[in-house]
Amino acid sequence: MINKQSLIDRFLRYVAIDTQSDDTVSDRFPSTEKQLVLSNLLVKELKELGVSDATIDEFGYVMGTIPANSTKKVPVIGFLAHVDTSPDMPGKNVKPRFVESYDGSDITLNAEKGVILSAREFPELKEYTGQTLIVTDGTTLLGADDKAGIAEIMTAVEYITGNPTLRHGKIRIGFTVDEEVGRGVDHFDVKRFGADYAYTLDGGAVGELEFENFNAASAKITIQGRNIHPGYAKDKMLNAILIAQEFNSMLPPHESPEHTEGYDGFYHITKIEGTVEKASFQYIIRDHDMRKFERRKAYMERVTRYLNSKYGDQTVTLEINDQYYNMREKVEPVYHVVQTAIEAMEKVGIKPKVRPIRGGTDGARLSYMGLPCPNLFAGGENFHGKHEYVPVESMVKATETILKIVEIYESR
Repeated sequence: MINKQSLIDRFLRYVAIDTQSDDTVSDRFPSTEKQLVLSNLLVKELKELGVSDATIDEFGYVMGTIPANSTKKVPVIGFLAHVDTSPDMPGKNVKPRFVESYDGSDITLNAEKGVILSAREFPELKEYTGQTLIVTDGTTLLGADDKAGIAEIMTAVEYITGNPTLRHGKIRIGFTVDEEVGRGVDHFDVKRFGADYAYTLDGGAVGELEFENFNAASAKITIQGRNIHPGYAKDKMLNAILIAQEFNSMLPPHESPEHTEGYDGFYHITKIEGTVEKASFQYIIRDHDMRKFERRKAYMERVTRYLNSKYGDQTVTLEINDQYYNMREKVEPVYHVVQTAIEAMEKVGIKPKVRPIRGGTDGARLSYMGLPCPNLFAGGENFHGKHEYVPVESMVKATETILKIVEIYESR
């Protein structure tokens, strides 16, 4: 049996460290120094658990090895998670709270601010009736994304190194930085990591298993307006704010996150700022289907050309950058990595939920870098916001799934 209290203690220790990444920083890596506080702690803890070669490199990546104790020829399996939390919500002064034996009702996260974790607005809560939930105080995110994954991997390491009778092949452990800003594996050395296959522990609800993800791009639009005294502006002024609104109004209104699910793609405006003279705004573009993904980008280019023809050349400038692609193409040829995870979940009493990721993981990019890397559940819900929570029981099952994957690969 794994040490549940050790798992909980690790999680609480990790979420107490502010590791928020910064999507406005592009001239250094990682984007924030504070991520390295947790990375260095993980190196220390890995060494204390017997992972003697644990290191942190100049980019903040942590790697370590559990040597094989089996005489069989077993593939080298890796397990990865990321240390950073989302820039979308504060990650400092996280104050987790336990809801024991959850009864299915609304949970007051912060009475003073009126923040409620509503069973009506978040219907998946009912699935955790009777379980122990770790929730926020309503002022920060929790950090289960992805500190639950880190705690689960570290607890699995503790079990493996403390139970030499468990036969296993070589296991590689990795912790990345800046995943939340799309740069998580920019400098990750796949060859040095040396795994044949790997799994990220970065998924949501218990049982989730994902080997399909969005194709993803970012778009930045800049509007150059022309400010004129409003009393004398007729036929002269170009209001950059209004042109920005016009650009957004030309995108399909129901192809946004709040109206889509499953394999649906979307445009998502994430930031806007500006004046009459100049405005800028940003989108993320997502679609599982590569052809639809390319069409989405092409449509934004058409809108840009149209508005420039209407208001003048260079009024609107569009910059699109691809971020990552759907890993399915790289994982399907080695589908046994998915089948092994399914078998592992079933053997620990979980019903696998194989579904597309409505997001991305380090594993998506790693798969294109030569390391097939599906995504396993870490157990959390409502990532990136004050309503984030994680059931302790889900974290236990994630840890058991890691151990079962290790066992299955050795038994073949």
